[in-house]
Amino acid sequence: MDKRSIIGLLVIGAILFIFSYLNSGEPTDDKKTRTEQTDSTAQVSDTQITNEDFDTLDAVVDAPVNSLVPVLNDEGDHLTNNIGQFKYKDTLTGGDTLLNDKLSEPKPIATDVPKGPEETVTIENDLIIVDISNKGGRIVSVRLKEYVTYDSYIKGIDKPLQLFDRQSTYGVDFFEGNKKFNSGDYDFNIVSHTDNSAKVVMINPTGKKVIYTYALTDGKYDVDLGISFKGFSDRDAADLDFVSDFKLLSTEKHLPSEQRVSTLFFKYEDDSYDYLSIAGDDEDEVEGNMQWVAYKQSYFSAILMNKTGFKPSSDSKIEVINLDEEDTTYIKQYKSNLDLGITNINNTVELEWYFGPNDYDILASYENGCEDVVDLGWGLFRWINVYFMRPIFLWILGLGVGAGIAILLLTIFVKLLLSPVNYKMYKSSAMMKVLRPEIEKITKKFPDKKDSMKKQQETMALYRETGVSPMAGCVPMLVQMPILFAIFRLFPSEIGLRQKGFLWAEDLSTYDSVLALGFDIPFYGDHVSLFTLLMAATTLLYTHYNSSNMQQPTMEGMPNMKYIMYFFPFMMIFFFNSYSSGLSYYYFISTLMTIGIMFAIKKFMLDEDKIHAKVEANRANPKKKKGKSKFQERLAEAQRLQQEKQKNKK
Repeated sequence: MDKRSIIGLLVIGAILFIFSYLNSGEPTDDKKTRTEQTDSTAQVSDTQITNEDFDTLDAVVDAPVNSLVPVLNDEGDHLTNNIGQFKYKDTLTGGDTLLNDKLSEPKPIATDVPKGPEETVTIENDLIIVDISNKGGRIVSVRLKEYVTYDSYIKGIDKPLQLFDRQSTYGVDFFEGNKKFNSGDYDFNIVSHTDNSAKVVMINPTGKKVIYTYALTDGKYDVDLGISFKGFSDRDAADLDFVSDFKLLSTEKHLPSEQRVSTLFFKYEDDSYDYLSIAGDDEDEVEGNMQWVAYKQSYFSAILMNKTGFKPSSDSKIEVINLDEEDTTYIKQYKSNLDLGITNINNTVELEWYFGPNDYDILASYENGCEDVVDLGWGLFRWINVYFMRPIFLWILGLGVGAGIAILLLTIFVKLLLSPVNYKMYKSSAMMKVLRPEIEKITKKFPDKKDSMKKQQETMALYRETGVSPMAGCVPMLVQMPILFAIFRLFPSEIGLRQKGFLWAEDLSTYDSVLALGFDIPFYGDHVSLFTLLMAATTLLYTHYNSSNMQQPTMEGMPNMKYIMYFFPFMMIFFFNSYSSGLSYYYFISTLMTIGIMFAIKKFMLDEDKIHAKVEANRANPKKKKGKSKFQERLAEAQRLQQEKQKNKK
């Protein structure tokens, strides 16, 4: 060894000694929500790995590890410098060493890693039970103590809901030479574990170690995952990707309904959330600093969060895959390849797994936008659900009433709130009904198509003379529509309805079935939902009641809205048959109340004879005639221009 090599080794040794001395203290946990917990025999460890931990790991791992490992080229040959010295990598320091003689013949990198028997340890808190296997050092099962699957609920079995099984895997990709390996393919040694923490280390003949530290905190659905590395250099850091392949288990009654809302969500920093296609297979490249990625199903999710963010790289991507229709065990397959964004190989990567319910309030507490996986609609509809409908509904549930009664009380509240709007809408409908004979006279007066403009002008003149606005009934309807659409998203997504029964529906979060057909009808299903039939029947009754007030089209080629409105209730039977019975129940009682309110308004609040007299008085008294509205002025101007065009053509 020449003089320069000796001086270089001394400098490296001095730097490592100073660095070890400065970092010998136990690092503190900066997570605000973590509390100090002690066990009768051991202190619950943080996810950080210290020098003392590495010493313990070296003592525990029973695998042959040489300090100097030959550096090989892509062909597997031992590399040398220009004077023939053999290159070795020091697995203890991470530096390179040059030797004149070979320590041993270079051996090819082992691809067949020796495997031993499986060993599993369990950690838990008050909410979840986590099983960790030495095979890959990964979590192989998570069970939620406060929830059960639909099958267990129906059978009365109090068995914790299992979110995924051993078919779901994850690990860290790394390179040996030009060959890629994954820590999930290796056996791990279980170094230590307590009731709510565990440490495992990968056994690798080349000296590289991947260390996982798992920790739970009471009151949270989180598994804190710390990933540390030993025997890696900073040059290896850019190639360290966290690769996961998950298959979430089916937990609900209707697998197609689960698949319809299940996909992979993700969020970039300083950007809103996004998701992959729900309908089919889809994939996307990671294009920015990603805060979290969520493998979502109907009411539960596995969400992987990174405090410093997953960085974009050439290999980073996310993917969702639809499974074979015959596979009824799993919902979908979720894959992700995420760059850990390591800049210093000596630092511990701190990740956070969330294994829990899609509860908006719980997810919002993370303050990183992961509550967006709860599908409460978009834009105005989501705003209505988040700040109005959902808080009121949960408040009613908190009173101790059943879910069915809570929906009924919510419907009554909404209807009372909108009663002034309903009154104005029905009043406008009644006034249009009074004018119908006059409009029919105008239609008979101008039967030819060429006189359509004159017919429209005279109709508008009639509206002005009587003080009736044909748009008055549309505005109240527009006020109610956002609430109807918001409810359409709220009930199928609200976990508070899950496994809550009412009348013949054993679970309001899924469809009710009063008759199993034994065969499948396309677009309908293999069952009959009674709440859907009741909803369609009341909608049909409302349509029939309203059709008497509906004005027929006055222009040729325009569709007859009466027939379209009659067709709508029939389509609802097919559309809602496999939807949430809580949603069908809400629409059923809401429409029923609307009909009752209309009858009450007609009988006790409005007198059609008085309305007719008022219309005639407005028509006969020029002083009370209203001027044209801006809409009427624009319509009159359009009619005038149209008439001028016809004259010019002639």
